[in-house]
Formats: sequence, C-alpha cells, structure tokens
Amino acid sequence: MPQKVAERLRDYAQQVCKNPDDRIFPISYEAARMVVLKAGKLVGIHLRPHDLRRHSATFASRSGVPIEIVSKVILRHSNLSTTQMYLGTINDVEAIRWIDNIYG
Repeated sequence: MPQKVAERLRDYAQQVCKNPDDRIFPISYEAARMVVLKAGKLVGIHLRPHDLRRHSATFASRSGVPIEIVSKVILRHSNLSTTQMYLGTINDVEAIRWIDNIYG
C-alpha cells in the first residue's frame, strides 16, 4: 500500500473507530465480496477478496518487507509456513533483479 494511502486510511480509521470493536468500513464480508466480484467483472476477471489479500502480501514481501512482518502483521498467520504457501514462487528474471539489487 502506498504510504500516502496508508496515512489517509489511518487518519480515517482514527476518526471513525472510537471503540476497539468498531469497523473501519461498516459492511459485512459478503457485501465486500460482492463489491470485489463486481469490480473484477468490470475489468473482465474473476476476482475474490482472498486474491487481493494474497496480492498485498506478495507485493509487501517482494518490496522488501520481512516475511515475519508479512506473516504476523499483514496476514495474521500463526505459522510462517502458511505464509510461504501464499507467497508463491518467483521467476528467474525476478530472482536476478533481486540479486542485482543486493549486490549491484
């Protein structure tokens, strides 16, 4: 998530959520699922909320966020191996790019 979006979301959440049980967006999971499905249809893909969750975790991991943070904070998994299953594999081009970034 871009820093500016994260800051705006944090500010909004601080205004809206006065109690620990308050929701940032007062909709049910089913309503959120329908919004995501509809958005996917608009662009011609089958999209589910879990796809967005997986994408954000993969994006964070490949942007350099330590896997422990991705696992415990972003995905709230209790086991690192569960997180590793979701992150998938990288191709050779991406692996070379990371090596170049580290040693270049």
